[in-house]
Amino acid sequence: MAGFILAIDQGTTSSRAIVFDKNMENCGVGQEEFPQHFPHSGWVEHAPDDLWQSTLRVCRAALEAASLEASEISAIGITNQRETAVVWDRKTGEPVYNAIVWQDRRTAAFCEKLRQDGREPLVSEKTGLLLDPYFSGTKVAWVLDNVKGARARADAGELAFGTVDSWLIWNLTKGARHVTDATNASRTLLFNIHSNSWDEELCGLLGVPMSLLPEVLDSAADFGTSVESLFGAPLPICGVAGDQQAATVGQACFAPGMVKSTYGTGCFALLNTGSEPVASSNRLLTTIAYRLNGETTYALEGSIFVAGAAVQWLRDGLGVIGAASDTQALAEQAADRDPLYLVPAFVGLGAPHWDPDARGAVFGLTRDSGPSDFARAALESVGYQTRDLIDAMQADWAADGETVLRVDGGMTASDWTMQFLSDILAAPVDRPEVLETTALGAAWLAGHHVGAWPGMEEFSSHWRLQKRFAPGMLQDKREKLLKGWREAVSRTRKSLF
Repeated sequence: MAGFILAIDQGTTSSRAIVFDKNMENCGVGQEEFPQHFPHSGWVEHAPDDLWQSTLRVCRAALEAASLEASEISAIGITNQRETAVVWDRKTGEPVYNAIVWQDRRTAAFCEKLRQDGREPLVSEKTGLLLDPYFSGTKVAWVLDNVKGARARADAGELAFGTVDSWLIWNLTKGARHVTDATNASRTLLFNIHSNSWDEELCGLLGVPMSLLPEVLDSAADFGTSVESLFGAPLPICGVAGDQQAATVGQACFAPGMVKSTYGTGCFALLNTGSEPVASSNRLLTTIAYRLNGETTYALEGSIFVAGAAVQWLRDGLGVIGAASDTQALAEQAADRDPLYLVPAFVGLGAPHWDPDARGAVFGLTRDSGPSDFARAALESVGYQTRDLIDAMQADWAADGETVLRVDGGMTASDWTMQFLSDILAAPVDRPEVLETTALGAAWLAGHHVGAWPGMEEFSSHWRLQKRFAPGMLQDKREKLLKGWREAVSRTRKSLF
C-alpha cells in the first residue's frame, strides 16, 4: 500500500480534508467554511446538504493539492462535530429538518423537566452524561415532535438518525451503510457506555424509536466504501471518531492519566482513565475515548462551549478585529491594569457548571476599555475555563506527578494564549509539531486498520514537541485573577437573562 490516508474533519464552522502520507505528514489540504443558521435565540442549525457538499468539495481539493488520484488512497478516516443531529428519509436520503448543532439550546426545558422528574441519575449512570441540550438525543426527539408527520414516519421505520459521521457515510456509500462508531454513539444520551449498546430504556425515556439508530462499530472498522463516482475510485472508510476523541488519539494520549485539550469553536479536555469508567463527582462527563478490537478505553471530559467562537464574535459580532490572528497583537497591547473579564456564555455554560440559562457577560469595563482589552479578555477566558476543567479533573482523578497538558487546535498557534494558559494552570503546556491532531487521529484509525500505518506504540513515538510553555506567573497574581474570574462566573449565573 502507498499509505496515503484521506482524513475528513467535518467541524462546526468549516469542513476540512487532509491527505497524510505514509510518514503521517500532511501533503494536501482542502478547507471550506459553510453558513451557520440561527432561527431563534439559542438555536443553531446547519443545512445537512452544506455539510455533505462542502465535505465532498474539500476531499476533491485535498486530493488535487496532494497531486494524487483516488486510487492511490489506502483508506478514509472521518472525524466530526459530535452531538450535532441529522434525521433523514431512508429511501430518498432527504433530511426532514436542518441539522441541529451541538451548541443549540432549544431542548433546555425538556431536559429540565426530566431532571425535575428525577431522571438524571439514571441517565448519568448509563451514559456518563448529564441531562443537557448539548447532547443529540433530545434534539432527535424535538425533530420527531415538531416536524409534521416525522414521528409517524419514524415509528414506521422510514427515517434514520445519525450524528454527522453517519450522515457523511450514508452519502459516501449512497445509502448502503447506516453506521457510527462507539465514541459518537456515546454522546447521544441513548447509548449505554457499560454494555456498549443502544439502551431501550433511555430511548423510551426520550421518545426516540430504536429503529432510527445506526449500527455501532469500533473506532477502527469497516464502515463501508465510497462509491466510485465520487472520487474516481472506491475508497474504504476504516476509521471514525468524534472530533475530541480523534484529537485524543492524534495526541497519542493512550496511557491512563494523559490529558489533552483541543481549542476550536469550543474547548474540550479529555483525560484518559483506562479500561474502567470513572464517575465524576464534579459534573464532568464520563465518555468513551476510543474502542479498538472490541476493547473500550474511557475518559473524563470537560466541555467548554465557547473558545475560538469568542474570537469569531469579536470579528463578526463586534467588528473590533479584522481576522482571528489579530487578537494576539491586540492582547499584547492591552494595558496591565485591573483585568476585563469576558464570560462567553453565549449558549450557556458547559462543564463544570452546566447552566444552559447563563448568557455572556463582561465585567470590569471602564471608560478607556477598548479593542485590545476585549481581545485580551477573550483569549484569557479560554485559560480561565480550562483551569476550571483541570481543577475538576484533578478532584476526580488523583494523578501521580505533574499534570502536563497537550494542546491542539487553531488557537494554540498563539504563543501569548498558550503562555497565559500555562500561567493560569500553573502547569506545563505542550504544543506538538502537528497541530491538526484531530484529523491525524482519524487518519491513524483508518491507516492502522488497513495495515498501512504503524501500531499504537510506534505511532506514539512519532509525537513530537514543538514548544513547551512553562508557568512564570507569581502565585499571588494567579490567585487574584482566579478570584476575579470566579466572581464573574458567579454573577453571570445569577443574571436575569
